[in-house]
Parts: sequence; structure tokens; C-alpha cells
Amino acid sequence: MPDGLPTEIDLTRPSAARVYDYFLGGAHNFEIDRQLAEQIASMTPNLAATMRSGREFLRRAVRVLLDAGIDQFLDIGSGIPTVGNVHEVAQGVNPKARVVYVDIDPVAVAHSRELLAGNELTGVIHADLREPERILAETRQLGLIDFSRPMGILLAGVVHFIPDADRPEAILAALRDVAAPGSFLVISHSTFEDQPQEMLDAQRLSARTATEITLRSRAQVTGFFGDWTVLEPGVVHMPLWRPDSPSDVDEHPERFGAFGGVARYDQPAG
Repeated sequence: MPDGLPTEIDLTRPSAARVYDYFLGGAHNFEIDRQLAEQIASMTPNLAATMRSGREFLRRAVRVLLDAGIDQFLDIGSGIPTVGNVHEVAQGVNPKARVVYVDIDPVAVAHSRELLAGNELTGVIHADLREPERILAETRQLGLIDFSRPMGILLAGVVHFIPDADRPEAILAALRDVAAPGSFLVISHSTFEDQPQEMLDAQRLSARTATEITLRSRAQVTGFFGDWTVLEPGVVHMPLWRPDSPSDVDEHPERFGAFGGVARYDQPAG
């Protein structure tokens, strides 16, 4: 196997994490992934920019959490931690920041463990978002995150892989329920709202991977935050969420096809 990866990894079927890595300019992908990526890109030429927009949204959100004093992060659906990922952003500001990455893709996990070897403040878990109790249990076992203190729960570009039949609302509630007051939840999620037909057609190609995408509305994405306080400017198209500069906002931010938002768990009154 390439790079000594486990033999059980199926290289005959594209992986969403590896396709994502390809669009971000990473090196941890295979020919089968590049073929699907190029097919998608031929239908939606701005898709690589969309992927980068999602990564930039995540970076901005992490910086906001760092400014609020958060120093521990649970990043679920992390993919392959290439340049500019959460631990680099967080530990670049606070060298003591701790990050636990979680992903369902064995290739993403294998590469993550390889890339993060020697970084004692990061951990990697191979798990499915649909098993929140397992994720939380294994996170506790790693001993990197103190659940009695505020943390950042990051769900960037992953909840849309959970179909309605798997009750994503209940999954999100299980994650929120263990968080201490002062914690934050970050979500970015693909949408059908304001999208041209070619973008919707490209999204449907995700059915060829093991992780088909479910497009949702702004109202549905907002509902995933439960009763937590959604920060300004709300759940918006990703480039509109606290851009570093007005010039960073595209004339048509909706073309990136996803919403982003951040919410805080405020101490309940009484």
C-alpha cells in the first residue's frame, strides 16, 4: 500500500476526505479521488475555491474562540490535517492549546497520526459522528480535553454527511449536553438555498463516495445550535462570517454553497 497505509483501505472507491484534501492542494489523495474531484470540478469550476472558503471560515472561527479564551478543541470530521489546520492555528496563538481530531475515514486517520506524531497536545480518533457517545468516551480516554472547562466543538463540513434518518439533531444535542458553560459550537454545512442547478448536480455526485451529502436550509442549520447563543452575524454564507477584510467577501458569497455559524453556551439563568 502507498505510504505504508493499512491494507484494508479500499483504493477502488473515492474518499470524501481525500477529495477534500485534493481540492485544498494537499498531497494525501489517490488517483481514484483525483478523478472524481476533476469530474466535480468540471461541473462546478469554483469548487476548489469553495473548499478553501470553508477552511478560511474554520480558521476565522478558531481565532474567535481563542480570543474568547478557549484552549481545547474537539474537531469532528477533521479530514486530513494539512497546512493551516486547527492545531496549527490554535497552537500558533497558544502553544498549550489542545486539539483532538476525529474522522471516519481510515486514510484520514492514518495520515493524521503520521503528521501529528510527536505533538503531545494533539490526538486522533477513528470514529463516526453518528456515534457521539463513543467519540466522547474515547476523547476522555485520551486525557487531552477537560470536559469541566469550556471547549470548542468544531463540525466544519461534516453534519451534511448525516442523513435525516440518522437524526442529526439528536447527535448534536448529545455533543452539546456534555459541554461546560462558555463552550462554543462551530458548524459549516452545505445548502441548496441560493444555489444554481449545476452546483446541486455536483453535490449529488457525493453519492458515489461512502458519505453522501444532505443539503439543508439555513433554518435547519440554525436548529443544530439548539438553545445556544448564536454569535453575530448569525448563520450566513461562509465568506460573510466575520471576514478579515471587506475585500475578502466575494460579490456573490452564496456561490460557495454553504452556511457557517458559531454559537456559545451561556450559563443558564438561576
